[in-house]
Amino acid sequence: MWYRKKRSLQFKIIYALLLIVIPIGIGITGYMIIEQLRFLDALYMTVITIATVGYGEVKPLTDGGRIFTMLLIITNLGIFAYAISLITSILIQGDFFETFKKNKMKKQIQQLRNHVIVCGYGRNGKEAAWILAKQKIPFIVIESNKEVYESIEEEVCFLHDDATKDETMLAAGIGYARGLITTLPDDADNVYVTLTAREMNQEMTIISRASSDSSVNKLKRAGANNVIMPDKIGGAHMASLIVQPDVKEFIDLISGQGESVMVQEIPVHLLMNKMKGESLLDFDLRKRTGVNPIGIKYTDGSYEVNPDMQKVLTKEDKLILLATPDQLNTFQLWIGNP
Repeated sequence: MWYRKKRSLQFKIIYALLLIVIPIGIGITGYMIIEQLRFLDALYMTVITIATVGYGEVKPLTDGGRIFTMLLIITNLGIFAYAISLITSILIQGDFFETFKKNKMKKQIQQLRNHVIVCGYGRNGKEAAWILAKQKIPFIVIESNKEVYESIEEEVCFLHDDATKDETMLAAGIGYARGLITTLPDDADNVYVTLTAREMNQEMTIISRASSDSSVNKLKRAGANNVIMPDKIGGAHMASLIVQPDVKEFIDLISGQGESVMVQEIPVHLLMNKMKGESLLDFDLRKRTGVNPIGIKYTDGSYEVNPDMQKVLTKEDKLILLATPDQLNTFQLWIGNP
């Protein structure tokens, strides 16, 4: 659809330019032949004649020149005005700028690597995009609803298309993506998107929204790594704020809702590349950078919470760190400078 619209706009622009260029070319040729004018004078005479601005002639015209001028005015007055109105309508209606904006966005999308694809920009999709932006993770939003699409902030990378189409996923660079979050309102669409995405990228992480319990297993069979039910989580969250309000607020603080505490995962091989050692005690991260190791994810997918400092790690494991933004910056600088 967008391709056909682009071709239609190109046709309008070319058509309008031809309506201007061809009469000017005829006028220049006629004045140069009939009145023996040089090119610049012939161009000047043609423009003031077609535009009917009424300036003086370059030199007194012969009878042939006057007849040619009258014919030029009669035949091109309406054509020239129509061409100008066509170009003006293209600019006023925004088609030209819309196409320019989409071409610019297309180039930006083609440069994305290791990004996240967010399907749907409703309440859940918008919140996911906000968290990704906050964490400075590149992402692209796919939204088919025109009203929602027009409300997306200009700095957000987006595609106005149907996420269930294979060509849309390819345009979003799914082969280079690290993850996909599908928050479409229809569970069937989420299943289809998940199935398509998993087929196109076996390594990416896929997180899907679900409205009903019956959709959870379908989404996992389709290839989703995790399935989230916003309504159920929202209800549990509200109940927890009654039962254990301080604990719940602290969990929210470290789960990305707050600004003062952050949780970050890092591959252990980065530490081993930095210094010799195999245990948390060898690395002594709290003393060096201020961050606190609060968990380990092993290669088999299991977790250990509050691990023993004598625990021996492998390069394939991942550490879960708890830190303030300043502590995390100190850690990242320490890791990045051997």
